[in-house]
Amino acid sequence: VSFVGAGSCLEALENGKPLIVVINDKLMDNHQLELAKQLHRDGRVLYCDCSTLVETLQSMDLSALKPFPPGQPEKFASFLDKVFGL
Repeated sequence: VSFVGAGSCLEALENGKPLIVVINDKLMDNHQLELAKQLHRDGRVLYCDCSTLVETLQSMDLSALKPFPPGQPEKFASFLDKVFGL
């Protein structure tokens, strides 16, 4: 269980941990909700807010979550090589 900070989400997902993210719905221009919804649509996380956390924990099916694919830094390096003509 984590808040929806991008770094926290990526760290948990990259380590193969099932993840439930809890949104702070008091934030203005709530980027946490946007990230949580997208990760949920991708099948990577479950999300809720503080008021629905207990219900989410009771009804969760972590086996339905898809593993997060490993990073491919070589693709980014290749892109930079092309951009800078290396």
